[in-house]
Amino acid sequence: MDLDRIDLAVVRELQNDGRLTYETLAQRVGLSRPATRARAQRLLDSGAVRVVAVVHPVIRGLTASAHLSIDTHGPAEPVARAIAAMPQAPFVTLTAGQRAVMAELRTDGFDALDRAIERVRSLPGVSTVEPLISVRHMKDPYLLAENPSVHELDDTDRKILDELEQDGRLPFADLAERVGLSPGATRSRTLRLLEDGVAKVLALVRPELLGLGYLCGFAVRVDGEREPVAATLAGWDRVSFLSACVGRAELVGTISAESLGAVRATLDDMRACTGVRGVESWVHLELIKERYDMGSTNGTAAP
Repeated sequence: MDLDRIDLAVVRELQNDGRLTYETLAQRVGLSRPATRARAQRLLDSGAVRVVAVVHPVIRGLTASAHLSIDTHGPAEPVARAIAAMPQAPFVTLTAGQRAVMAELRTDGFDALDRAIERVRSLPGVSTVEPLISVRHMKDPYLLAENPSVHELDDTDRKILDELEQDGRLPFADLAERVGLSPGATRSRTLRLLEDGVAKVLALVRPELLGLGYLCGFAVRVDGEREPVAATLAGWDRVSFLSACVGRAELVGTISAESLGAVRATLDDMRACTGVRGVESWVHLELIKERYDMGSTNGTAAP
């Protein structure tokens, strides 16, 4: 799907705020309201863009996460799809590098994380699993920067979040019908949840549509303190994700770039950073799963 300048403007606005009204969106991209609505609907109908609520992991009880490097004996795709079927795995890719599959797991505590990793190890075709245990997400386009100011939600709050995880642009009138409140009360509740940092409604977009079709994962070993290196890398535009971790590396992340040359240049800059002892990298060949609407049951909802 080819996007023109206006399409890209629509997408970028929805990445910042997925519940922008069509009137506000139209003003920002310079089109009429009907034309803007038609553009946005075409993007959503194509499946290339999804607008969903991403609920803060703390709210869902998802307090533990890990990045897995997985090797296989035999074809890698069946293994990747088996992992993608696990509700604890929001992100799975086929990769070129030392390992054939990379996956992220998010669970409700480290006991559940250990069980999920063991389940991956037991899948047919899996020969090696190397986990990096996350201790803090330092840059994440789908994760709110601060912890939510409220943690206790009632059943109605949870129903609102469940519905918005499926359709982040669901009109307040339709949302009200589904959760059993008046439109005014539903609007008030929803805005409170968003303002309190419980969730963020945004557009999930395939990177290649934004001219960032080259994704490269990396793991960084550091000499001395991790924080100065992390602060430097998190400030780079091409580093779209960064997590502090324990295991074979101190940092793990993703480069989103416009070309392989840009990926190479970013990796070279990374190796030259003060405090960096070594960089391992891999290229994401095919995105098998990317879903952060993990449901209200501590990561056990269906993908």
